[in-house]
Amino acid sequence: MDIPVPSDQPMPSDAPPVVPAATVVVFRRDPAGGPPQLLMLQRANEMRFAGGATVFPGGRVDPADRDLARRISPDEPEEIAASRIAAIRETLEEAGLLLATRAQVTVTDAARARAMLLGGATLGQVLDHFGWDLAPETLMLYAHWCPLWANAFDTRFFVHDLGTGAVDVTVDATENTRLFWASAAQALAMAERGDISVIFPTRRNLERLARFATFEDALADIAAHPVVRIHPCREMRNDGEWIVIPEGLGYPIVGEPRATARRG
Repeated sequence: MDIPVPSDQPMPSDAPPVVPAATVVVFRRDPAGGPPQLLMLQRANEMRFAGGATVFPGGRVDPADRDLARRISPDEPEEIAASRIAAIRETLEEAGLLLATRAQVTVTDAARARAMLLGGATLGQVLDHFGWDLAPETLMLYAHWCPLWANAFDTRFFVHDLGTGAVDVTVDATENTRLFWASAAQALAMAERGDISVIFPTRRNLERLARFATFEDALADIAAHPVVRIHPCREMRNDGEWIVIPEGLGYPIVGEPRATARRG
C-alpha cells in the first residue's frame, strides 16, 4: 500500500486524472442531549455517482470556487482553500444552509441565495449581492480520500459545528431527495437495517465519527491524526478480496469485503 502523503501535497505524477471535490460533515447538538447529530442527504437515484446513497453534503470543486478562494484565503494552499469554498457552496445548493458566514443569515435570505446559485450565479456573486463575508476557516479539514482510478473524486472532508442547529434545511429536489439529522451511530444502524445505503468512504467516516461525544472530540481527533490523502485499495485475504485503507489514521475499521462494500 502506498505511503499516505499530506493533504496539501499534489497527486503523484503517475496517478490517474482525478476530480477535485469537497464534502462537509455538519454537526449540531442533539436537542435531547445525545451525541451530536450530523446533516445527511439521500442522493437521487438518477445520479451517476452514488445514486440513491446517503452522503454528507458536497460536490466537485468548480473554477469559480478557486477564484473566490484566492480572493478570501490568499495565503492558504489553493486546493484546500478552494475545497472549503466548494463545501460551503454545495451545502447551500443542496440543503439551503449557508455555513461559515460572519453575519446572521435569515431563512428568507438563504433561500434567495440558494436560488441565485441554482440560477447560475457563483458563490462570490451571491456574497457580493448580500454583502456577506465568509469565515471559511471555521470548516476544519478532517480527512482526504482519493481512489486511484481515472476520474475518481479526490475529496477533502471538513467538519463544521452549527451549535444548537436551529436551522431550516430543504432538499433541492434534483440531486437529492431527502435531508435528515442523525447521529453517526443512528446512521450506521439505519444502514445495517437497510433503511439507507452508504458508500465505503461514508461508512468508514461514520464509524470514526460515532466515537465522538462532542464536536470538540472531533477536533481533538483531527489534532491527533494529521490529514493525509487516503487511497483505498484492494487486498486479497483468505476469505476473498477486500477494500482497505491504511491503519493509524483515526479509523476504527479499515477494511470491508469487496462483495459488501459499495464504492459509488
